[in-house]
Amino acid sequence: MRTDFETLQVQSPEFHILVVTLNRPAASNALNTQMGLDMLELFGGFYVDQQDIRCIILTGAGSKAFCAGGDLKQRNDMTEESWQNQHAVFEKMTLAMADCPIPIIAALNGAAFGGGLEMALSADFIYAARSARLAQTETRLGIMPGAGGTQNLPRACGVRRAKEIIFTGEPFTAEQGFEWGIVNRVCDDEMLMQEALATARKIAGNASIAVRQAKKSIGIATQTDLKTGYSFEIEAYNRMVPTEDRLEGVRAFNEKRKPDFKGR
Repeated sequence: MRTDFETLQVQSPEFHILVVTLNRPAASNALNTQMGLDMLELFGGFYVDQQDIRCIILTGAGSKAFCAGGDLKQRNDMTEESWQNQHAVFEKMTLAMADCPIPIIAALNGAAFGGGLEMALSADFIYAARSARLAQTETRLGIMPGAGGTQNLPRACGVRRAKEIIFTGEPFTAEQGFEWGIVNRVCDDEMLMQEALATARKIAGNASIAVRQAKKSIGIATQTDLKTGYSFEIEAYNRMVPTEDRLEGVRAFNEKRKPDFKGR
């Protein structure tokens, strides 16, 4: 796995856990073309090889912003062709995050506006600092969410709330995000990463094959009818029966010890 990205800081503070930091603090970690390419390479690579990473935390550099959205300075005076070419990168980045088999926790350390909120919504769930502010501001710029916002937001908070958020472009607090189902946990600012790491540690301690299969099955749940989704769940379940981790989990339970999962 490459770690020398221009716009990302990639670190492994603990075994099986990766922290990915959007690293353009002077620009409020705004999403530019290079960041889209870096994110696409990193998350696209995990689709092929998880490299024994069992949980990813996505956060932003500094305390001001997680990601302020698309870099409007770069987009100023872009031709239609250039704009659409850039957006194609963002589209592939969004799909790469959605297809990443490793659980992703978005840790919002500050503002998550526009594409920044969409990036967070592409994660599996969100922890937010108490001071964080969130918004889908695209309609104020003559555009609309285009990195999954109109799909992921209503799935998180319901259609009517999503319409209000997108149509008005008004920012809302982390506490409101929690009340509406967008944010899983609101953390004191200084505790955000500690709490995200604690949860990542729990995920990483579980059987990685089981977690990946469960993630796939949950992803199908909103895409199809109940019976078809359950058929997928059964197929995902049956793939775990012959694994070493399944044997280890049951053996550890009976021996009253912590299981040592190998991802096999």
